[in-house]
Amino acid sequence: MTRALVLFAHPCTESFSAALHDRVVGRLRARGWDVDDCDLYAEGFSPLLTAEERRGYHEEATNTGSVTRYVDRLRRAEALVLVFPVWNFGYPAVLKGFFDRVFLPGVSFRLEQGRVRPNLRHIRKLAAVTTYGGTRTRAFLAGDPPRKSVTRAVWHVCRPDKMRYLALYDMNRATDQRRARFLSQVDAEMERF
Repeated sequence: MTRALVLFAHPCTESFSAALHDRVVGRLRARGWDVDDCDLYAEGFSPLLTAEERRGYHEEATNTGSVTRYVDRLRRAEALVLVFPVWNFGYPAVLKGFFDRVFLPGVSFRLEQGRVRPNLRHIRKLAAVTTYGGTRTRAFLAGDPPRKSVTRAVWHVCRPDKMRYLALYDMNRATDQRRARFLSQVDAEMERF
């Protein structure tokens, strides 16, 4: 049985992101996966990296102290699925804060002679399911930071066998039909994931 950590980052339970989250979790559970469903807003995760945490960032013996629960969940995962909206061409603050506070030296990476080496090699599958308010062209012209962050930075610390980035662009003008098609696409991808 594959164990997946699903990180969900949206404050509104009635949002389309929440529907995507429900679809991801439901499909993986229907396949018999052990899903650790981490709703960062519902769990009250604080995205704020404190001065004390920053000062102790490189101290691997103690740097996980304030986020041990989340580190343990990440270390148990064999798959990581991120479900989030793109806001201002970035992650919601709560998800960015998760990366800042939990993807620590000794957890997600090792520093060897100043170089970042992957430390989440047990994560064999990585996926992101997201929406953008703007068009794909607009995201491309802005550099599409969320896509690059997932497919380069998060990918690098995991080195998964399988990687998927599923995005619905132009959400501001998406019809019910386009949203339904995207939900079906997500469902099909999670079935193959």
